[in-house]
Order: sequence, then C-alpha cells, then structure tokens
Amino acid sequence: MSFEAVWTEEAAETYNRLKSQAESARNSRSKSGKAKSSREEGLFKQVAKCIQMLLENPRHPALQTHEFGSLSNPYSRKEKVFEAYAQQGTPAAYRVFWCYGPAKGKITVLAITSHP
Repeated sequence: MSFEAVWTEEAAETYNRLKSQAESARNSRSKSGKAKSSREEGLFKQVAKCIQMLLENPRHPALQTHEFGSLSNPYSRKEKVFEAYAQQGTPAAYRVFWCYGPAKGKITVLAITSHP
C-alpha cells in the first residue's frame, strides 16, 4: 500500500531548503565542469529517497524505522511517532520523523533533522 505525504511546516521548510542547496550546488558544479556530486546533492538525494521509500513501505528494512519516544503525535497522544534513517554511519546523519495520519493512507512527515 502506498501512502500520501502530509508535511508539517517545519519539515516542508527543511526539505525545500535541502533541495534548494542541492540545486544551487549542482548548478555551480556544472558551471565549473566538475563531475563529482557535492555533499549537498548527496544529502538531498538520500533524504528524498528515504521519503519515497517511506511512502511506499514504512517498514522497508533500509529505513531502520523504529519508535521515537521524545516526540508526541500531533493527532493522538496514544499513537506513536517513528524515526527513519536517511543516512547511516555518517556524523550528524539525517533522520526523518513521521507518524501515521491524519487519515488512513496518509503519513505525516514531522521533521527532517540531523542526528545530534
């Protein structure tokens, strides 16, 4: 079952900022003739892939999805918030925090942030 994304303002701002940084880096890279992707391009690609996989299958093994107890679900205190890995084995690796809802077939992306 595929899910539809619902974004919090914070998550949408972070996603758009990462996307803008990646596009800017790609443009400057192509002007300079470099072939290797920049760090910003790689980060956005990983975050975008994580969200795509999350919407296709929240239990995909590569996401290493698990419950995250420090955030509360904005729709129901009884429901859980989850953490999915966008990066692994990287200092300050990025994570995507999400929950099911507000309706069936929807996933809310709560935050996209680097791991402390």
